[in-house]
Amino acid sequence: MPTVFVAGECLIDIVTRLRAAGCVFAEDEAALLTAAATSSADLESMVDRRVGGEPLEQIVGWAEFCGLRIAVEPTVFVPRRRTEFLVSQASALVSPGAVVVDLCCGSGAIGVATVAGLSDFTLYATDIDPAAVRCARRNVEPVGGQVFFGDLYAALPSAIRGQVDVLLVNAPYVPTDDIGLMPPEARDHEARVALDGGIDGLEIHRRVASDASAWLKPGGHVLIETSVRQAASTERLLTDAGLEARVEHSEEVSGTVAVGRRPASRGSTSTT
Repeated sequence: MPTVFVAGECLIDIVTRLRAAGCVFAEDEAALLTAAATSSADLESMVDRRVGGEPLEQIVGWAEFCGLRIAVEPTVFVPRRRTEFLVSQASALVSPGAVVVDLCCGSGAIGVATVAGLSDFTLYATDIDPAAVRCARRNVEPVGGQVFFGDLYAALPSAIRGQVDVLLVNAPYVPTDDIGLMPPEARDHEARVALDGGIDGLEIHRRVASDASAWLKPGGHVLIETSVRQAASTERLLTDAGLEARVEHSEEVSGTVAVGRRPASRGSTSTT
């Protein structure tokens, strides 16, 4: 049982405060906050932060994602359950020895989860947000991967150009004018650069798609998380870039992924 630190109130009072603040799973959150606190003062501060709308994951310092505990820091994008669908799609495409790249990596959760079942892989992750890069290193480096600071492909080592087996992308895809409609947890506590996808939400998708073939090996895949509304447009961007494209969707987690495949070289065969 976790140690319960009480600062002038009992655990039930914490649950009441969380529920009044709109936390649907107040009991579970109270237990997580209590377990993470190191003192009564720390617990009080954490509860205040949660009542103020800060994401639970940023407060306790981790998020559960694909059965893994992923370190999360303040302002860093919190991995969503819907993105587990992207991981499941990617995991079906990776094999031992794969070169995997996680663009716009945030905490690095997607790349780490994708290679979790492999013993032999090369993993690279990139982000343009210094806080995300710092956080991603806590998750990616322990599994043997590398994290680079920079803008999309420009951050990657040139030696892997044309050698990538699976390119993972959860780039920002919220249209600029829709940022204000997002839940306060996201719009007020996650870096704007991790959310804003430009006027139509597809600004980063265009850039990713246009250069994907140059980084993928023949038969390699790029997977881009998108929305149901934008899926056809993201798929078209991949097709226009010379990739064989399709869209996959999960009703269970409301996840949507556009998948592009670089055609295999003439004379080669592929069963994927």
